[in-house]
Amino acid sequence: MLENLIRQTLPEDHDRATLVGRAWVAGNPAGPVVVAMRGEDLVDLSGLTATMSELLDRPDAAAAVQVALGKAPVIGSLQHVLTNTLKLQAPYLLPPCDLQAVKAAGVTFADSLIERVIEEQIRGDASRAEAVRAEIATALGGEISRIKPGSPEAMRLRETLMKRGAWSQYLEVGIGPDAEVFTKCQPMASVGTGMGVGIHPDSTWNNPEPEVVLAIDSRGQIVGATLGNDVNLRDVEGRSALLLGRAKDNNASSAIGPFIRLFDAHFSLDDLRKTEVSLTIAGTDNFRLEAASHLSKISRDPVELAAQTFGHSHQYPDGAMLYTGTMFAPIQDRDAPGMGFTHKPGDVVTIRSPKLGALINRVDFCDKLPPWQFGTAALMRNLAQRGLLR
Repeated sequence: MLENLIRQTLPEDHDRATLVGRAWVAGNPAGPVVVAMRGEDLVDLSGLTATMSELLDRPDAAAAVQVALGKAPVIGSLQHVLTNTLKLQAPYLLPPCDLQAVKAAGVTFADSLIERVIEEQIRGDASRAEAVRAEIATALGGEISRIKPGSPEAMRLRETLMKRGAWSQYLEVGIGPDAEVFTKCQPMASVGTGMGVGIHPDSTWNNPEPEVVLAIDSRGQIVGATLGNDVNLRDVEGRSALLLGRAKDNNASSAIGPFIRLFDAHFSLDDLRKTEVSLTIAGTDNFRLEAASHLSKISRDPVELAAQTFGHSHQYPDGAMLYTGTMFAPIQDRDAPGMGFTHKPGDVVTIRSPKLGALINRVDFCDKLPPWQFGTAALMRNLAQRGLLR
């Protein structure tokens, strides 16, 4: 895992990317700092900002980082910090967000929409998924992928499906006017690259959800992006969509990283729209799954998703990190034929994009991973003790 972590973490054009993140550093007391990449080293941006939320709210965030890089002290080489991350030994990398709300959009890709409808129809019973998948894909797959949500065409299809008794709550948010946007976890409850990612021990059908994550400031403007794993318990959500919180929000079940790439002269929103994301799952049982997709296949543009999250009726004064929706759900059989994919402890999940680097995590049960204990109050006390609050 370490070799892949070091080799793949940075984007292919990292030498011209503005990459910011967070790291836990030693001290009295030890604590988190905002960091940036300078060559092969991680440098401390504490002289510029105390929190990532504060940095991203600057209208000149990328330019300010570039100016600060010249004088920022080195924390350590990326290789050293990533090696430490596997042991949670300072200095180690953290998820790149802190005070931001962690939100997620659902069913924004045709493939994932079909999988959600399958879960709903089979009530979380993985043994029935293959048969129902073929039926639904034949009926909806090609048509759904061409329809713009909320359009007159989508509303006509909605009416037709309702008359057939074939409507679904997932189709409502998949092609209806309103996107599904939910809270993935609390601020600072995510894990970063190199850390363990959690599945609930009671779940027997679950999967990673590789996604692009938008970094949004308090004004609702997208200022950068990173990668995310919106871990999902398919059996739980399949029983009832009202169990979404239990299916999505568990200890270490939100992974974000490795760094936020800020928009600048070399990386724009249009570049983000062309992003390719690949998924690799490598198990200790020699199971291997590889897949890839493109953000260009999304049914709602990132700007629309940000606008449906922020607005006159909903504000986020500390900004937000917004998962844009899973591009695909792994369905390759792992054990018995027709049972599809589910995680096993020890799986190494790599989510990679040429422009955003790689988010790499090892899967374990939620109750076996370190509990989340460092929340907002702890952050404020820590920053005050270190004299970083201004």
